[in-house]
Amino acid sequence: MFTDFFIQLTLRHVLVAGGVLVGSLIVGFILDRVVLAALKRAAERTSWEGDDLLIKVLRGVAVYWLVIAGLYVAVHTLPLSTVQLHTAKRLIVVIFLISATFVGARIVAGLVDLYTRKDEATSRSASILTNVVRGTVIIIGGLIILQYLGISITPILTALGVAGLAVALALQGPLSNLFSGMQIIASRKVNTGDYIRLESGEEGYVTDINWDNTTMRQLSNNIILVPNSKLANAIVIDYNQPDKEMSVLLQVGVSYRSDLEHVEHVTIEVAKEVMQNVPGGVPTFEPFIRYHTFGDFAIGFTVILRVSEFVNQYPIKHEFIKRLHARYRKENIEIPFPIRTLEFQQLPKFETESQPKT
Repeated sequence: MFTDFFIQLTLRHVLVAGGVLVGSLIVGFILDRVVLAALKRAAERTSWEGDDLLIKVLRGVAVYWLVIAGLYVAVHTLPLSTVQLHTAKRLIVVIFLISATFVGARIVAGLVDLYTRKDEATSRSASILTNVVRGTVIIIGGLIILQYLGISITPILTALGVAGLAVALALQGPLSNLFSGMQIIASRKVNTGDYIRLESGEEGYVTDINWDNTTMRQLSNNIILVPNSKLANAIVIDYNQPDKEMSVLLQVGVSYRSDLEHVEHVTIEVAKEVMQNVPGGVPTFEPFIRYHTFGDFAIGFTVILRVSEFVNQYPIKHEFIKRLHARYRKENIEIPFPIRTLEFQQLPKFETESQPKT
């Protein structure tokens, strides 16, 4: 079969087919370097990020697709038999469908990622969403290719259905984590970027929710991997919901000899100064105090401040304690501390009398 092809192949066939391929390559480069470059500049001037994504994905792929189109035309110029031409055309179409499937998966997954990152109520970069969407598009593309090749997908689906139970039992853990991750995202229980604390004590920023686990980054820059099934059933404190701003409560005590009105006035002045001048505070918030305890050695009260997000409470507390201590010393306001007096008593000496011998 191929011997007849090479016998019939002439220099004219080679030149025509080669010219078609070279021409398609040149057109592809022009499309990629000129047309798509111009479209990229136009897309950068728009507010929608989807067009930037489309241009980014198509850059380089356009040349590949034009070469495939040129190859499809070139095979018609070669002295191929009907069977050979049909086989070559089907092979070229399959190559194009594979490429289009992966390009489509990148585009759809990218659009989903753009949407989730813009929507504050959803996980802004949860990779499980993009991975599921990408996998779905690839599976659909694979089924289309099989259908094009004339391979019936019904037996494949039937076999998958029969083996589904065994697969589900074998992959019980991974499947549990997968569906738990999807449930976390759908219920908006936790979003990436949130600072959370688990009932077991671990806390940190949620950096990703993938098909198997949720990644948390601690303030010490260590990573915690929590299985999605564990997180879905855990008691979680989310410091970013319903709002990033949060109140900070500090406990203070002053002497019983203090003028409580003066203490309140001075403390609020210092708190306002910290709110307005220290980064992380909420300048519009009006701090206040609440007395609550007649303690053993001090009158206790709580100072209520407000920070823009969880981690900002640490510099706010730091500055407030320093400034309040300095101001109290200046105003002669005493911060008492417990004093314990230990009294040692000398035990009486017991003299033992010798017993007379009988």
